[in-house]
Amino acid sequence: MAERKIPMRRCVGCQEMKPKKELIRIVHTEEAVEVDATGRKNGRGAYLCASLTCLKRAQKNRGLERSLKTAVSAEVYEDLEKEMSALEG
Repeated sequence: MAERKIPMRRCVGCQEMKPKKELIRIVHTEEAVEVDATGRKNGRGAYLCASLTCLKRAQKNRGLERSLKTAVSAEVYEDLEKEMSALEG
């Protein structure tokens, strides 16, 4: 029996390839940029590790803006920071 292929995605913060399940998806829908907990929302997606260091790095190198092809406001980064600190414990 063949082993199932694990989907890999690149974190826009640290640029490392990781299994999709370990990453958080941020999606740019028609309305806004938001966290996609299900990983199935329509829109352009970007992936981030679940760590504040990767979020800060993505903010500094504008990785989210490049991946989502839109401007990301400071409020979105603040919301992401709150969600990530909640995830970390």
